[in-house]
Amino acid sequence: MLSHKVNTAFFLLVVLLLIILSFFVAIAWWMFLLPVLLWVIITGVGSAFIFTGYHIKTYCKNTAVKDRKIAITFDDGPTPETTKVLDLLKKHNAKATFFCIGSQIEKHPDIFKAILDDGHTVGNHTYSHSPKVGFFPAQKFREELEITNGLIEKYSGKKSLFFRPPFGVTNPNIAKAVKATGHYVIGWNIRSLDTVIKGENRLLNRIKKRLTPGSIILLHDTSQKTVNVLEQLLVLLEQNKYEAVTVNQLLNIPAYEE
Repeated sequence: MLSHKVNTAFFLLVVLLLIILSFFVAIAWWMFLLPVLLWVIITGVGSAFIFTGYHIKTYCKNTAVKDRKIAITFDDGPTPETTKVLDLLKKHNAKATFFCIGSQIEKHPDIFKAILDDGHTVGNHTYSHSPKVGFFPAQKFREELEITNGLIEKYSGKKSLFFRPPFGVTNPNIAKAVKATGHYVIGWNIRSLDTVIKGENRLLNRIKKRLTPGSIILLHDTSQKTVNVLEQLLVLLEQNKYEAVTVNQLLNIPAYEE
Protein backbone atom coordinates (compact mmCIF):
# COMPACT_ATOMS: atom_id res chain seq x y z
CA MET A 1 0.00 0.00 0.00
CA LEU A 2 1.31 3.44 -0.96
CA SER A 3 2.36 5.48 2.06
CA HIS A 4 2.66 9.23 2.58
CA LYS A 5 6.43 9.05 3.04
CA VAL A 6 6.97 7.02 -0.13
CA ASN A 7 4.62 9.23 -2.14
CA THR A 8 6.30 12.43 -0.94
CA ALA A 9 9.82 11.11 -1.55
CA PHE A 10 8.89 9.96 -5.06
CA PHE A 11 7.40 13.27 -6.15
CA LEU A 12 10.24 15.27 -4.58
CA LEU A 13 12.63 13.16 -6.63
CA VAL A 14 10.60 13.80 -9.78
CA VAL A 15 10.66 17.57 -9.20
CA LEU A 16 14.39 17.47 -8.47
CA LEU A 17 15.05 15.57 -11.69
CA LEU A 18 12.96 18.09 -13.62
CA ILE A 19 14.96 20.96 -12.13
CA ILE A 20 18.24 19.29 -13.11
CA LEU A 21 16.91 18.52 -16.57
CA SER A 22 15.81 22.13 -17.06
CA PHE A 23 19.48 23.21 -17.09
CA PHE A 24 19.97 21.21 -20.27
CA VAL A 25 16.64 21.41 -22.12
CA ALA A 26 13.64 23.71 -22.12
CA ILE A 27 10.82 22.36 -19.94
CA ALA A 28 7.28 23.78 -19.93
CA TRP A 29 6.14 25.30 -16.62
CA TRP A 30 3.22 22.90 -16.34
CA MET A 31 5.64 19.97 -16.17
CA PHE A 32 6.70 21.23 -12.73
CA LEU A 33 3.10 21.75 -11.67
CA LEU A 34 1.93 18.28 -12.71
CA PRO A 35 3.80 16.24 -10.04
CA VAL A 36 2.73 18.72 -7.36
CA LEU A 37 -0.90 18.38 -8.44
CA LEU A 38 -0.67 14.58 -8.46
CA TRP A 39 0.89 14.63 -4.99
CA VAL A 40 -1.95 16.79 -3.66
CA ILE A 41 -4.60 14.49 -5.18
CA ILE A 42 -3.03 11.29 -3.87
CA THR A 43 -2.49 12.79 -0.41
CA GLY A 44 -6.05 14.10 -0.30
CA VAL A 45 -7.52 10.72 -1.20
CA GLY A 46 -5.21 8.92 1.22
CA SER A 47 -6.16 11.27 4.05
CA ALA A 48 -9.91 11.08 3.43
CA PHE A 49 -10.30 7.32 2.98
CA ILE A 50 -9.21 5.31 5.98
CA PHE A 51 -8.97 2.00 4.13
CA THR A 52 -5.92 3.23 2.18
CA GLY A 53 -3.71 3.14 5.28
CA TYR A 54 -1.88 6.04 3.66
CA HIS A 55 -0.62 7.74 6.82
CA ILE A 56 -0.77 4.86 9.29
CA LYS A 57 -1.66 1.18 9.30
CA THR A 58 -5.40 0.65 9.61
CA TYR A 59 -7.55 -2.43 10.26
CA CYS A 60 -10.69 -2.37 8.13
CA LYS A 61 -11.58 -6.04 7.62
CA ASN A 62 -10.36 -9.56 8.31
CA THR A 63 -9.90 -11.01 4.84
CA ALA A 64 -8.54 -14.27 6.26
CA VAL A 65 -11.51 -15.17 8.45
CA LYS A 66 -13.02 -18.55 7.60
CA ASP A 67 -16.11 -18.43 9.78
CA ARG A 68 -19.17 -16.26 9.07
CA LYS A 69 -18.15 -13.63 11.60
CA ILE A 70 -18.52 -9.86 11.31
CA ALA A 71 -18.06 -6.91 13.66
CA ILE A 72 -20.69 -4.23 14.23
CA THR A 73 -19.21 -0.96 15.47
CA PHE A 74 -20.85 2.19 16.81
CA ASP A 75 -19.36 5.68 16.83
CA ASP A 76 -20.09 8.91 18.72
CA GLY A 77 -21.69 7.56 21.89
CA PRO A 78 -22.58 6.95 24.55
CA THR A 79 -25.99 8.59 24.11
CA PRO A 80 -29.51 7.80 25.38
CA GLU A 81 -29.99 5.77 22.18
CA THR A 82 -27.14 3.50 23.25
CA THR A 83 -29.36 1.82 25.83
CA LYS A 84 -31.75 0.74 23.05
CA VAL A 85 -28.81 -0.59 21.07
CA LEU A 86 -27.64 -2.59 24.08
CA ASP A 87 -31.10 -4.07 24.57
CA LEU A 88 -31.19 -5.26 20.95
CA LEU A 89 -27.69 -6.71 21.09
CA LYS A 90 -28.58 -8.61 24.25
CA LYS A 91 -31.84 -9.85 22.72
CA HIS A 92 -29.99 -11.27 19.72
CA ASN A 93 -26.95 -12.49 21.67
CA ALA A 94 -24.65 -10.25 19.63
CA LYS A 95 -21.51 -8.41 20.63
CA ALA A 96 -20.30 -5.06 19.30
CA THR A 97 -17.55 -2.48 19.63
CA PHE A 98 -18.29 1.10 20.69
CA PHE A 99 -15.91 3.92 19.77
CA CYS A 100 -16.75 6.49 22.41
CA ILE A 101 -16.21 10.24 22.57
CA GLY A 102 -14.62 11.33 25.84
CA SER A 103 -17.03 14.20 26.45
CA GLN A 104 -19.95 11.81 25.91
CA ILE A 105 -18.52 9.41 28.49
CA GLU A 106 -18.53 12.30 30.96
CA LYS A 107 -22.17 13.07 30.13
CA HIS A 108 -23.39 9.47 30.30
CA PRO A 109 -21.08 7.46 32.58
CA ASP A 110 -23.83 5.01 33.56
CA ILE A 111 -24.55 4.17 29.92
CA PHE A 112 -20.83 3.77 29.28
CA LYS A 113 -20.57 1.35 32.20
CA ALA A 114 -23.58 -0.56 30.83
CA ILE A 115 -21.67 -1.12 27.58
CA LEU A 116 -18.83 -2.65 29.56
CA ASP A 117 -21.13 -4.66 31.82
CA ASP A 118 -22.75 -6.27 28.77
CA GLY A 119 -19.38 -7.56 27.58
CA HIS A 120 -18.88 -5.26 24.61
CA THR A 121 -15.56 -3.70 23.62
CA VAL A 122 -14.93 0.05 23.83
CA GLY A 123 -12.46 2.16 21.89
CA ASN A 124 -11.22 5.74 21.74
CA HIS A 125 -12.91 8.25 19.40
CA THR A 126 -11.15 11.40 20.75
CA TYR A 127 -12.45 13.65 23.50
CA SER A 128 -14.21 16.36 21.49
CA HIS A 129 -14.84 14.90 18.01
CA SER A 130 -14.25 18.45 16.82
CA PRO A 131 -14.92 19.19 13.12
CA LYS A 132 -11.49 20.82 13.18
CA VAL A 133 -9.77 17.71 14.51
CA GLY A 134 -7.95 17.19 11.22
CA PHE A 135 -6.16 20.49 11.77
CA PHE A 136 -5.02 19.79 15.33
CA PRO A 137 -1.25 19.72 15.94
CA ALA A 138 0.08 16.33 17.00
CA GLN A 139 0.40 17.26 20.67
CA LYS A 140 -3.19 18.51 20.93
CA PHE A 141 -4.47 15.40 19.19
CA ARG A 142 -2.45 13.23 21.54
CA GLU A 143 -4.04 15.05 24.50
CA GLU A 144 -7.49 14.21 23.09
CA LEU A 145 -6.54 10.55 23.00
CA GLU A 146 -4.98 10.52 26.44
CA ILE A 147 -7.90 12.31 28.13
CA THR A 148 -10.37 9.86 26.61
CA ASN A 149 -8.19 6.89 27.48
CA GLY A 150 -8.13 8.17 31.05
CA LEU A 151 -11.93 8.21 31.13
CA ILE A 152 -12.14 4.72 29.66
CA GLU A 153 -9.65 3.45 32.23
CA LYS A 154 -11.54 5.20 35.04
CA TYR A 155 -14.65 3.11 34.42
CA SER A 156 -13.19 -0.06 32.95
CA GLY A 157 -9.88 -0.37 34.77
CA LYS A 158 -8.25 -0.99 31.39
CA LYS A 159 -6.23 1.09 28.95
CA SER A 160 -7.87 1.06 25.53
CA LEU A 161 -5.72 0.14 22.53
CA PHE A 162 -8.40 0.79 19.90
CA PHE A 163 -8.81 4.14 18.19
CA ARG A 164 -11.06 5.28 15.37
CA PRO A 165 -10.38 8.72 13.88
CA PRO A 166 -13.38 11.06 13.63
CA PHE A 167 -14.74 11.14 10.07
CA GLY A 168 -12.19 8.46 9.15
CA VAL A 169 -9.65 11.19 8.40
CA THR A 170 -5.93 10.67 8.97
CA ASN A 171 -2.90 12.90 8.42
CA PRO A 172 0.74 13.11 9.56
CA ASN A 173 -0.16 14.79 12.88
CA ILE A 174 -2.78 12.18 13.71
CA ALA A 175 -0.38 9.40 12.73
CA LYS A 176 2.32 10.87 14.97
CA ALA A 177 -0.05 11.12 17.94
CA VAL A 178 -1.42 7.60 17.49
CA LYS A 179 2.04 6.08 17.20
CA ALA A 180 2.98 7.84 20.45
CA THR A 181 -0.05 6.45 22.31
CA GLY A 182 0.29 2.96 20.80
CA HIS A 183 -3.28 2.60 19.52
CA TYR A 184 -4.48 0.31 16.76
CA VAL A 185 -6.38 2.34 14.16
CA ILE A 186 -9.69 0.62 13.44
CA GLY A 187 -11.56 1.49 10.27
CA TRP A 188 -14.36 -0.29 8.43
CA ASN A 189 -15.18 -1.77 5.05
CA ILE A 190 -18.94 -1.16 5.27
CA ARG A 191 -19.86 2.47 5.84
CA SER A 192 -23.60 2.51 6.44
CA LEU A 193 -23.98 6.29 6.02
CA ASP A 194 -26.67 6.12 8.70
CA THR A 195 -26.10 9.79 9.52
CA VAL A 196 -26.84 10.73 5.90
CA ILE A 197 -29.31 8.23 4.41
CA LYS A 198 -32.85 8.87 5.61
CA GLY A 199 -34.66 5.73 4.45
CA GLU A 200 -34.28 2.69 6.70
CA ASN A 201 -34.76 0.17 3.88
CA ARG A 202 -32.16 1.90 1.75
CA LEU A 203 -29.76 1.91 4.66
CA LEU A 204 -30.25 -1.79 5.38
CA ASN A 205 -29.87 -2.70 1.71
CA ARG A 206 -26.62 -0.75 1.52
CA ILE A 207 -25.19 -2.88 4.33
CA LYS A 208 -26.68 -6.12 2.99
CA LYS A 209 -25.11 -5.69 -0.47
CA ARG A 210 -21.65 -5.27 1.03
CA LEU A 211 -21.85 -7.94 3.73
CA THR A 212 -19.17 -10.65 3.62
CA PRO A 213 -17.38 -12.68 6.32
CA GLY A 214 -14.78 -10.58 8.12
CA SER A 215 -16.59 -7.29 7.54
CA ILE A 216 -16.51 -4.35 9.94
CA ILE A 217 -19.72 -2.32 9.83
CA LEU A 218 -19.82 1.35 10.81
CA LEU A 219 -22.98 2.60 12.55
CA HIS A 220 -23.72 5.41 15.02
CA ASP A 221 -25.57 4.90 18.31
CA THR A 222 -27.10 8.35 18.04
CA SER A 223 -30.54 7.99 16.43
CA GLN A 224 -33.75 5.97 16.55
CA LYS A 225 -33.37 5.33 12.82
CA THR A 226 -30.15 3.41 13.41
CA VAL A 227 -31.78 1.48 16.26
CA ASN A 228 -34.56 0.41 13.89
CA VAL A 229 -32.09 -0.63 11.20
CA LEU A 230 -29.96 -2.49 13.75
CA GLU A 231 -32.90 -4.68 14.72
CA GLN A 232 -33.46 -5.62 11.08
CA LEU A 233 -29.74 -6.16 10.56
CA LEU A 234 -29.47 -8.52 13.52
CA VAL A 235 -32.36 -10.59 12.17
CA LEU A 236 -30.69 -10.62 8.75
CA LEU A 237 -27.45 -11.84 10.29
CA GLU A 238 -29.23 -14.64 12.12
CA GLN A 239 -31.04 -15.72 8.96
CA ASN A 240 -27.73 -15.89 7.09
CA LYS A 241 -25.85 -17.67 9.92
CA TYR A 242 -23.57 -14.73 10.71
CA GLU A 243 -22.14 -14.16 14.17
CA ALA A 244 -21.62 -10.59 15.40
CA VAL A 245 -18.43 -10.42 17.46
CA THR A 246 -16.21 -7.67 18.84
CA VAL A 247 -13.45 -6.16 16.70
CA ASN A 248 -10.75 -7.72 18.85
CA GLN A 249 -12.34 -11.15 18.36
CA LEU A 250 -12.65 -10.62 14.61
CA LEU A 251 -9.13 -9.31 14.08
CA ASN A 252 -7.47 -11.33 16.86
CA ILE A 253 -5.70 -8.28 18.31
CA PRO A 254 -5.89 -6.98 21.91
CA ALA A 255 -8.45 -4.29 22.70
CA TYR A 256 -6.80 -3.34 25.99
CA GLU A 257 -3.30 -3.16 27.38
CA GLU A 258 -2.42 -6.20 29.46
